[in-house]
Amino acid sequence: MCRLFGFRSDTPGRVHESLVHEANSLRVQSREHKDGWGIASYEDGALPRVARGTGPAHEDPEFERVASRVSSHAVIAHVRQASVGPIRPENAHPFTFGPWTFAHNGTLQRFADHALELERRIAPEFRALIQGDTDSERCFYLFLTELRRTGPLENRSVEDVACALTTTAREVVRITEPGAPKPSSTNFLVTDGRLMVCTRRHRTLFFSERKKRATSDAVVRPKDGERLRQIVIASEKLETESHWFEAPEESVIAVDHELRFRSWTFDQLAAR
Repeated sequence: MCRLFGFRSDTPGRVHESLVHEANSLRVQSREHKDGWGIASYEDGALPRVARGTGPAHEDPEFERVASRVSSHAVIAHVRQASVGPIRPENAHPFTFGPWTFAHNGTLQRFADHALELERRIAPEFRALIQGDTDSERCFYLFLTELRRTGPLENRSVEDVACALTTTAREVVRITEPGAPKPSSTNFLVTDGRLMVCTRRHRTLFFSERKKRATSDAVVRPKDGERLRQIVIASEKLETESHWFEAPEESVIAVDHELRFRSWTFDQLAAR
């Protein structure tokens, strides 16, 4: 199991409070999820800047240093509790390729029994890039394989990315779950610095507009197509955000390149 955090904003913003200082920050969560950390941010161009560590984030001053300097319109952060693969840099999330950044909260059941079958489904040019031992890295390259199957990797629509991510989640579940003692969990979070998409399956997932409201205001989930100023996506609720909404099981939440909110069920995307 792991914990993940995503931030997308129409203007560069700081995430130091959410990652380090607040009561349920990733730094605090790393006391349980202590097997590595990573932060990817989009600051100077189209490609992410990535920092990773293999120790507990709460004991690593580099985690706080990196978190304190990030001011970005798109961030993905992750703390790891190793379930597949040893503790080493190649197994630390998030994973990146070109403009894409990917993190996973969950575990594929019986991964060792199915690793070769999963790898065979990855396009050869992506299979050659595998460096670590995790189920998560293979899920990332499966996602890129699915996305490229329908067009180029760059400048894709949020619907295309949501479909590719959902297809990946469903395919790895189909392969790994039969006969397993419990379900495979596939909370996948991905961004290219413009859009951000996250699936939920068998792990908690919440999102917030990061918008302060008067206590008398009704708490209303964003409407599909509504343009947001910011969105925060997290495995657990953070106290610095005013209002949180829970993503339904087997669903996708997303914002497109203009920060318009979108959501689907897995079945809705499969029907496209």
